[in-house]
Amino acid sequence: MPEVPLDDAVVHYDRTGDGPALLLLHGTAASREQWQPLTAKAAGFTVLAPDFPGSGRTTGHGGPIGVEDLAAQAEAVLGHAGFDRAHVAGHSLGGVVAAHLAGTRPHRVRSAVLHAAWPVTDVRQDAEFRYWLDLLALGAATFARMLSLMAFGPRYWEQATAESNEQLVKTLTEVIEPGAARQIEADRRVDLRPVLGAITAPVLVLGSAHDRLITAEQQHELVAAIPGARLAWIDAGHGAPAELPEEFARLVLDFVTAAP
Repeated sequence: MPEVPLDDAVVHYDRTGDGPALLLLHGTAASREQWQPLTAKAAGFTVLAPDFPGSGRTTGHGGPIGVEDLAAQAEAVLGHAGFDRAHVAGHSLGGVVAAHLAGTRPHRVRSAVLHAAWPVTDVRQDAEFRYWLDLLALGAATFARMLSLMAFGPRYWEQATAESNEQLVKTLTEVIEPGAARQIEADRRVDLRPVLGAITAPVLVLGSAHDRLITAEQQHELVAAIPGARLAWIDAGHGAPAELPEEFARLVLDFVTAAP
């Protein structure tokens, strides 16, 4: 697995395929492995998928991280892989980082898909993130049980059984790491408002119709703040990349393939 040192971090990332760069940025408490279903369908792209500090194999100082830190790491991965520019897609915290990257380094971003991103953390969200931190302190299993309730929409629950959901909780428990708390703290401090107007790349704001964390109003605010941005919806919860992986991959890949 390629790795790139940056300051006091060593960022690990997957590199797959050949063609224009497609940089994939994962959500809170996830890892680069979140993107496997999309990567499998991304023919014609060089897919670059890093781990954020606190996830997977990326290491660092263990202290606080912010959106700018994560954007700098994403840019370092791009340069290390030999690319000047990339299409960028991000989920949740990864979507926030993708927007920050596009606004602060517009020459690096060819297009961007921002799924379940938000412009600024409000009081309601901060209360939610504080709750997440409390649950994570009780253990990964407790946090994972909340995630399945928070992340998935009606289409998941219509076909889920008690047994299948317990298996999901078990799977999530195995991948959640204590370092996720650093990412949650970064979620609490999000404020993209100063940079959104500087984005020049084509942008698709992809909202989830049943998202319990990010409101439709926040998605509309994000679109309004980004010049020329488009808004689309997927019939899923916050965790659409896992809930509807094929539809999610299609929406992302159709947009980046059509971009200049």
